[in-house]
Amino acid sequence: MKHLENISDEQRWQAVLAKDRRFDGAFVTGVHSTGIYCRPSCPARVPLRRNVRFYPGAAEAEAAGLRACKRCSPNSQSAEEACVLAAIAAIRANGAMTLAALADLTGYTPTHFQRLFTRSLGLSPAAFARALREERVREALSAGLGVNEALARAGYAGADQFYAQMKGRLGMKPSDWNRGGAGKQVHWAVLPTSLGEMLVAATDKGVCCLAFGEGEAELRARFPRAELVAAGEDFRDLFAQVVAAVEQPGPGSAAIPLDVKGTAFQQRVWDELRRIPHGETRSYGELAAALGNPKASRAVGGANGANNVAVLIPCHRVIAADGSLGGYAYGLEIKAELLRREGAG
Repeated sequence: MKHLENISDEQRWQAVLAKDRRFDGAFVTGVHSTGIYCRPSCPARVPLRRNVRFYPGAAEAEAAGLRACKRCSPNSQSAEEACVLAAIAAIRANGAMTLAALADLTGYTPTHFQRLFTRSLGLSPAAFARALREERVREALSAGLGVNEALARAGYAGADQFYAQMKGRLGMKPSDWNRGGAGKQVHWAVLPTSLGEMLVAATDKGVCCLAFGEGEAELRARFPRAELVAAGEDFRDLFAQVVAAVEQPGPGSAAIPLDVKGTAFQQRVWDELRRIPHGETRSYGELAAALGNPKASRAVGGANGANNVAVLIPCHRVIAADGSLGGYAYGLEIKAELLRREGAG
């Protein structure tokens, strides 16, 4: 697979935390405290960041005195894995490709290749290509490029195509990623509820923050470059819906508009959280399995913790594998009460 020369060490580390198979073959993870190197998706326990260095491949890691991990065998590939990696490299180099073209490249039938690719990554080839383009847009905007240039570099014909693809998805517009959200207005209020004071904030697109026991200082820390505005009458109905979703939770809360941002992995986790039926719970492992990566429990936990919109993105529905509540940013008492009100406690 063609090495990913433009990704940062932080992006490599996030791939390791997520045990993301899409990066297998792109680099290896050297763990200098143990003297071994691994694939990004290695099922072994994630090492401490301070002990890790990244290498382009097995040869470079072994030249540094490391030996191959016996669990993930980063110095060998099966024929199926080699085909998936070849397809990933082709999509990265060429953009979206037809299933027939990818099947010809790998020597499998289209149906078998689609099944193989999806089992390996948890995404179909088409979904992988879309996620890759979305990530490239975000990276380009974070680097300071204008919206039009970022979309063009990612392979979009124009803004209309991007917005059509992102319709109904969680996530701010590309322009909101540019300049850290500077110039964006966030309307906010602290509202009384039976669970204590609740901070609610929203843009003209939807709710961007819901937190218990927080106020303006915490909101400013979350959105340091946005303009904070005390909510007026224009947001009264929306905020009333949010309070109702807490006091009398029901499936209708899914209709409350959201305006949030996150990495591609975080977006997938948040989308999956919103698919958990009202009144049910999932363990971190079950949620990771639903995302196609059963070993990514820790990364799922990290995405839960990055959620700015409690209740409406229902991270309180994720519990520990033994059935206990696990953790919750706003305290287990609030988590238990939310689950009780939903009929899951």
